[in-house]
Amino acid sequence: MRGVQIFSGTSHPGLADTVCERLGTSPAKADLGKFANGETSVNICTSVRNQDVYIVQSGSSKINDSVMELLIMISACKGGSAKSITAVMPYFPYSRQSKKKSHRGAITARMLANLLSIAGVDHVITMDLHASQMQGFFGKPVDNLFAEPFIARWIRINVAGWRDAVVVSKNAGGTKRVTSLADTLKLNFGIVTTDRRRPKVSTNAMSDSTVFFDAVEADRLPRDQQPFELHLQSAVATPPILEEAEPLEAANDYTDVRVRDVITGRLVQGQLVDDDYHPKSESLSGGTTPGASSANLENTEVVPETMTNSMMSNTSSLPPDHALGGSFDAAESDDEASDAGGEHERTITLVGEVRDRPVFIVDDMIDKSGSWIAAAETVVKRGGAAKVYCIATHGLFGAESLDQMEACPSIDHIVVTNTFPISPSMVRRSKKLIVIDVSSLLAESIRRHHYGESVSALFHLND
Repeated sequence: MRGVQIFSGTSHPGLADTVCERLGTSPAKADLGKFANGETSVNICTSVRNQDVYIVQSGSSKINDSVMELLIMISACKGGSAKSITAVMPYFPYSRQSKKKSHRGAITARMLANLLSIAGVDHVITMDLHASQMQGFFGKPVDNLFAEPFIARWIRINVAGWRDAVVVSKNAGGTKRVTSLADTLKLNFGIVTTDRRRPKVSTNAMSDSTVFFDAVEADRLPRDQQPFELHLQSAVATPPILEEAEPLEAANDYTDVRVRDVITGRLVQGQLVDDDYHPKSESLSGGTTPGASSANLENTEVVPETMTNSMMSNTSSLPPDHALGGSFDAAESDDEASDAGGEHERTITLVGEVRDRPVFIVDDMIDKSGSWIAAAETVVKRGGAAKVYCIATHGLFGAESLDQMEACPSIDHIVVTNTFPISPSMVRRSKKLIVIDVSSLLAESIRRHHYGESVSALFHLND
């Protein structure tokens, strides 16, 4: 390809070499390093005057060094009179910080988009943005490619009985991605969601001070102007007597079969437990431990009314389930937010029929392992799934997440692409990990952009 210079950053040189090989060229020479004080050093060793420059730099474990190196390379090529500069970022750094998750939080993804524009980038190529609306952060064109065709092709070739499989989302924020893959493969889909359980408060202590919202609204009116129905609430003490046994049987005959596809379980400290499991801390929240004696119950002190009111205020002042009253994907779709439920007990719910079927749990990235393991154990232990495939585009594998998923008996395979660098030692020690090569998609995107061809065909590949 004439008039093209492809540079590789230090974050993912293997991917850049493969892309250049598919384009029939080699990476342009550039000296990248660090000064003694830790500052990033960049020296472009090839003329880029009136050339189309492409810089392949994905996110990596040293994310801040990768970002700074990319910005300096863009600025250096801009100063070298490059015709156009395209940043090829298969994994876009800070993509999970695309909205405020607290009132004093920062939208870091937008800040990075502004930095790229200021450095002099003219075009951005990325894959599977965490939030597709991030394209609006840029003043320059953005091509957000999709790994879905490659994943669907791998499933058709390598998964036996894939036509009977179910695609499952492990959180509410990923349903759009899951339904898209399910439509491509013409499969059914399901969802696994978790919600936080509120701390238990003693029923006896709360009985005298419980306030209902309808009673508060009613007390705002004078007694003689209150609705007549409020005076009759205490009179309705027992349900109406059924005439015969037949209506009672009809009442117990629930005919909606869709409820059979809803399965619930309990998550305590990130572990799926039995329904009759009693945590040790339950006695602190109003319950008693299984071995408590009647003498201990007699010595229990009565909770004062002021203390009861304080308990109510603490319960009602728990943080909301999602940030700023916005969409749930701000707090619940991210791996770091929904990972294992933290110190609170959670209820995990599976919606969908997965018994004796392969299950594809799909998300855009794998960082922490807690939510993946919880979803896998739910579909296997509660749903009766035959096999579980954890599939994502970006395999970040923070901390010991890959080892934890490798040790989970409910997970059979872990499938990711090579958008994020994975060390060869990590690949060798994992028997479940499968890496799909997407370099051909990036190479074709570069070729089409250089020759002025349409890139929209890459969004709907015929696989």
